Amino acid sequence: MAECKNQRKHVLLLAYQSFGMVFSDLSIPPLYVYKCTFSGRLRHYQNEDTVFGAFSLVFWTLTLFSLFKYVGFMLCANDNGEGGVFALYSVICRHAKFCLLPNQQAADEEISTYHSVGYSNRNVVSSRFKKFVEGHKKMKTALLVLVLFGAAVFITIAIFTPAISILSSVEGLQVRAKNLHHGMLVIIALFLLIGLFVLQHYGMHRVAFIFAPIVILWLLSIAFVGIYNIIKWNPRVYQALSPYYIYKFFGETGKDGWISLGGILLCITGTEVIFAGLGHFTASSIRVAFSFVVYPCLVLQYMGQAAFLSQNFSSVSTSFHSSIPDSLFWPVTVMATLAAIVASQAVVSATFSIAKQCHALGCFPRIKIVHKSKWVHRQTYVPEINWALMILCLAVTVGSQDTIHLGNAYGIACITGIFVTTCLTSMIIDFVWHKNLVVALLYFSFFGIIEIIFVSSSCMRIPKGGWVPLVLSAVFMSVMYVWHYGSRKKYLYDLHNKASMKWILTLGSDLGIVRIPGIGLVYTELASGVPAMFSQFITDLPTFYQVVVFICVKTVPIPYVSQKERYLIGRIGPKPYKMYRCIVRYGYKDVHENDDYDFENAIVMSVAEFIQLEAEGGGTLDGSVDGRLAVVRSSENFGKRFMMSESDGNKESSSWSYPASGSSSRSAALQKLKSMYELESPEFCNRRRIQLKLLDTTYKDSRVKEEILELLEAKDAGVAYVIGHSHIKAKWNATFWKRLLINVFLSFLRKNCRSPSVGLNIPHISLIEVGMNYYL
Repeated sequence: MAECKNQRKHVLLLAYQSFGMVFSDLSIPPLYVYKCTFSGRLRHYQNEDTVFGAFSLVFWTLTLFSLFKYVGFMLCANDNGEGGVFALYSVICRHAKFCLLPNQQAADEEISTYHSVGYSNRNVVSSRFKKFVEGHKKMKTALLVLVLFGAAVFITIAIFTPAISILSSVEGLQVRAKNLHHGMLVIIALFLLIGLFVLQHYGMHRVAFIFAPIVILWLLSIAFVGIYNIIKWNPRVYQALSPYYIYKFFGETGKDGWISLGGILLCITGTEVIFAGLGHFTASSIRVAFSFVVYPCLVLQYMGQAAFLSQNFSSVSTSFHSSIPDSLFWPVTVMATLAAIVASQAVVSATFSIAKQCHALGCFPRIKIVHKSKWVHRQTYVPEINWALMILCLAVTVGSQDTIHLGNAYGIACITGIFVTTCLTSMIIDFVWHKNLVVALLYFSFFGIIEIIFVSSSCMRIPKGGWVPLVLSAVFMSVMYVWHYGSRKKYLYDLHNKASMKWILTLGSDLGIVRIPGIGLVYTELASGVPAMFSQFITDLPTFYQVVVFICVKTVPIPYVSQKERYLIGRIGPKPYKMYRCIVRYGYKDVHENDDYDFENAIVMSVAEFIQLEAEGGGTLDGSVDGRLAVVRSSENFGKRFMMSESDGNKESSSWSYPASGSSSRSAALQKLKSMYELESPEFCNRRRIQLKLLDTTYKDSRVKEEILELLEAKDAGVAYVIGHSHIKAKWNATFWKRLLINVFLSFLRKNCRSPSVGLNIPHISLIEVGMNYYL
């Protein structure tokens, strides 16, 4: 009983918190829905039946999409509690052979969260449609393009949401200040927009606690205003809840009514954020908040505005603000502006998450992803995306200077994103839930046909600003696809040109080079084999570190990978070679470690644990070749063989020498330069230094302890990070379009994005880059 009570409290707490992050965007459309709906020829139909018909369309659109489709159905189509277009794509890829991500291994399927509870693809007969898609690479590519287009549309939505929300909230000032020029309203909106994006750098953790109260007060305010207008102007408006008024609406307005659907659909802008924000909450908490607060408040507000317009049609351009009682005008207007800012913040934060997921799945140029522990849990900040959104948002605000033109563009972007979600969900019904194909087609037919009707209406608004989101979405999708194409071709080139194990074994345990003290972390995208970059390095410069660890940082199609299952460790070649492989697995929503010292220690401890497990396994992890991999952190003794000591980064680096260490790989002059660099660099001032020391643990095989001690000595001597510096060109005999794509577009993106070391959080002082030419 007590457990059930605590669970209810937890659901209510999450429901309360969800108002600020999930429902703020959906609560803003009452500011501009009727204005955009009656912006065209529909304004000539000034009668009660037309207004009631418009409200009936709003009510049923909100009910069918927001309540039934998203809150009632889509929340079930999640990926281990995560929502969004990439969550749908990941679920599909795990249950069908559609994934185009490189480095996928059978070991990834053993991750505890890889298979959804109750929906396993094992021992299930695949449908014919599934087999058809799996057997055609073009179908897989088309699916990826559809997903990338959905992500591009969401980024475009993040451009228009702040613009239309903030501009429509301040437009109410003209209701009281008749002489206030519209240009001044645009300037006020621009200042608010600039402030919104500038503050993103500092995070919203200091003020995030007020987001939910602001949205709740806003919803209650507009519900009260709606009730006031129903009672005062037209109590009979409740009759418009009947779909019969939709029939009367189209019977009277005809084509003009169909064109007005582009304004009606604005009432569901923000529904995508409900699904995308699922990961921060639970499906039950979102359903409680929407069903008992958000949905009733929005219906009352739309109904109240319709009652007001039925008697005051001349005020349709300012219907929301004109319908506010005089005594509540300024409080509600201030609340509208605050709610618009909160809604904009929620969409911008969701866009950072979308960009991060695109980047993790290899479909976005390298960007800097900032996450601080003091920020809200899982909150990220991407500087490049933030400033690009700000510039584009300011541009569309200045370019349109009107809510109607922004609404034309905003509506097309939103309904397109909703249609993409419908397509992906239909595939989940068939491929993941193993329902009959007829069920998937029924779902697609019901919602898809309605959405296509809305899209067809929105197309009539393309000449009036609707072309902007289509162009922006096409540009964003092209950038993502070009980057994915280049990354995949580069990986296939590496896979084809990797060094053979036979060649490695013929070199002997010293690899035919001078082995110096230290650890060399060689980054590669290959999950097996030795990259050509390493063979080129030791051929051109026959010297390398005593311990070599090939690091493959990859993304698996699940949201999160637990720390226990993150590291896969194996051995390359016989033991005297001291060559290991470490595959670091992240989910598409995981935040990478920012502390390279933590990462170094995690690698060393994982390799040491592998050495011990290998000895205990009696040869089951044979390393005579590119051997088997082990999930070492699942061991009960992981980390218990070491003692960790910590010190501030402002101490001399010489005080951190390992007692058992032999000679250093650096001369006295280089060590002094390194110490001076660390002391002068601000990033090293408060840096943690952690030293590992092997405890007096009894080992059955003395060679195991000896190998672990050598590993620790190598770490103390120094850790270097080796990555490839790629120069990519198309082959001389490639087609014109391929040369254009690789030599022009891909080359431009690679030159204007972050370096690989930034994304991997590699310290610059420890970085070694190896030049590589790629001819794709």
